[in-house]
Amino acid sequence: MRTRHNAGFLILEALAARYGGSWQKKDNAEVALITVNNNPLILIKPQTFMNSSGAVISGLAKQGIKAENILVVHDELEQPFGVIKWRTGGSARGHNGLKSIIANAGDGFMRLRFGIDRPADKNQVPDYVLENFKENTNELDQALEKAVDMIEEYLKEDPSSALTK
Repeated sequence: MRTRHNAGFLILEALAARYGGSWQKKDNAEVALITVNNNPLILIKPQTFMNSSGAVISGLAKQGIKAENILVVHDELEQPFGVIKWRTGGSARGHNGLKSIIANAGDGFMRLRFGIDRPADKNQVPDYVLENFKENTNELDQALEKAVDMIEEYLKEDPSSALTK
């Protein structure tokens, strides 16, 4: 689904496609293994309820993956469509998926925040985030590719990261 709330999944799907990754069902997630710049990466799309994304963290911890080795890719209401920003730490700012991840991993992970804009009426937010993007397909695809490019640049600096939403 190309909904605003699935922006993180769309970015991970574009990254997996660029590097020939294929998605496999594993426990409560879909997982793709890829290699970028000779560094193996785990891409994870939690298949829990959207507000329980942190449930995948225990599996990562069992593999020795710490919060500082995780990049969470997510939608961001507080940014205009297609604006992409980096952030380490901080609060969930009302994002329930992030609240779940923070509850399970702490806040020491890197975030790639993909702007989806905000409706004028805050009461419309729940429906707004579940709607498909209204931007044209080319505009959305270009923004997703820009996000993938930014992740590639990030990985040049920090190749030890596992990627998750």
